[in-house]
Amino acid sequence: MDLRLLRYFVAVAEERNIGRAANRLHMTQPPLSRAIRELEDEFGVILLERTPKGVVLTPAGATMYDEASALLKRADRIRDRVTASAGSATLTIGTLADTAAHVDGRLVALFRARHPHVDVRVHEADLGEPTAGLHAGLVDVALTRTPFDDNGISMRILRSVPVGVVLRADDPLAHRTAVSPVDLVGRRWVRLPSGADPAWTAYWTCGAHDDAAPAMRTIQECLQAVIWNGTSALAPIDQPLPSGLVIVPFPDRPPSHLVIAWLKTAHSPLIRSFVQIAERSYSSRHESGV
Repeated sequence: MDLRLLRYFVAVAEERNIGRAANRLHMTQPPLSRAIRELEDEFGVILLERTPKGVVLTPAGATMYDEASALLKRADRIRDRVTASAGSATLTIGTLADTAAHVDGRLVALFRARHPHVDVRVHEADLGEPTAGLHAGLVDVALTRTPFDDNGISMRILRSVPVGVVLRADDPLAHRTAVSPVDLVGRRWVRLPSGADPAWTAYWTCGAHDDAAPAMRTIQECLQAVIWNGTSALAPIDQPLPSGLVIVPFPDRPPSHLVIAWLKTAHSPLIRSFVQIAERSYSSRHESGV
């Protein structure tokens, strides 16, 4: 059995709600729902009854919860003991929304060449957690974007990218070479998850949002809100866009930095090595004009 799926199931069983479980796991709802269905398919039973108010464990689900909880606790003990005995190493990399796409082949190849026996794990966070799991202690290093509360966090800038306003192609501002804050007064903006870092929310929005609108947790959700509802959103100027959308530069905002970040209290040689390799990889890309 895949322990990852069991951890996902336990979170849903304890939260009794897919959305809350996704928040707890710092992931989006669709992959979590798929993971639960995959687990149900593997066992050939229904584990959760979906209701308008959340989910309820079936008898099979209750048994699964008891067994999975016990198994995960034992798995954690086994991992700790085996790792301590064998001296093996694990590195967990946090990525935020679209930043996973920036983990290019060169970075992977350089790291694998230096650390072929390291078990690398990737944790993808949503737009409500700009440190991509660092503050929550879920990852060792994070590939993310600024700005966010960097108290207790060290970082290196890999790339700086100007931002712009994402608009529908038929928007009156769509053909402008740039827009100012005055141009954007009165527009309705995407709503980022409640509880998100205030500096992060202030940077990536430029006005009031509709309190009744759902929180946007992924880049694609934001883009779809622009397409379907004409909602405004900010994004890096090089953000890939679906047909019908454009990005108009917004010079009022300083560039957003793509960064590699880690906790200042972390003193692992493996983390330091990953940071050095990431800097080298992105430096090479910049020099080659990529």
